Amino acid sequence: MSRSQLVAEHLPLLRRYARALTGNQASGDAYVGAMLEALLQDQNLLDEQHGARAGLFRLFTRIWNSVALNDDTEVMTLPLPSERRLSNITPLPRQAFLLLSLEGFSEEEVAFILALDVTEVRKLTEVAGREMAAEIATDVLIIEDETFIAMDLESLVKNLGHNVIGVARTHADAIALAKTRKPGLILADIQLADGSSGLDAVNELLKTFEVPVVFITAYPERFLTGERPEPAFLISKPFQPAMVSAVASQALFFQRNSRNRAPRAAAS
Repeated sequence: MSRSQLVAEHLPLLRRYARALTGNQASGDAYVGAMLEALLQDQNLLDEQHGARAGLFRLFTRIWNSVALNDDTEVMTLPLPSERRLSNITPLPRQAFLLLSLEGFSEEEVAFILALDVTEVRKLTEVAGREMAAEIATDVLIIEDETFIAMDLESLVKNLGHNVIGVARTHADAIALAKTRKPGLILADIQLADGSSGLDAVNELLKTFEVPVVFITAYPERFLTGERPEPAFLISKPFQPAMVSAVASQALFFQRNSRNRAPRAAAS
């Protein structure tokens, strides 16, 4: 397999990780783009001692920690060796937790990606666990038509300290439930069995109020191309409890931070 084929194979899930770190599609894809530009300039930047995928995530981490992007998601500075860190960078414990829980890397691979040792990775994961536990509990709307998956999600979010306001199995159910009580977090399947779309239901809800959303799908690669407006937070089926915990925490983290920022002045 050629170098370009290796990169293309792992690019969708790298996009997922980047979006989970930054909180949105545009910024995440911009950082992935900056990594690809660096790799085009020097293919020796890719260290494959733990495989191509881990090598790409390691190179992405170097870019993430050393490249600032402006509001138009254009690269402002290259090349890599900068000591500057972003003011809004996701803390290192969350990076370690996402790499382990969302992307399924081993502790040794995470240590390689973050340029740490395994002992440090374990400490970071413990810190992340405490951060997750400290997240503010919220009301959760679940949009899922498969009964057993919905039950698993309901049990999981309750164990995380959240309250489930309801389980919607169709687009219409989701709209009706959200009108009764606005959720603080939505977990949504994308394709529903009756032919309706969880993505469409969420987009309709977001027209009336803001809420962090985590999408769940068996086909994440279909929504990780960067070619259209796509979910920032995406979980693959089948999922692990730690994966849901990590991504839901990130979504709530960015929602809280956006509320704490001063609003921009309206364009004249």
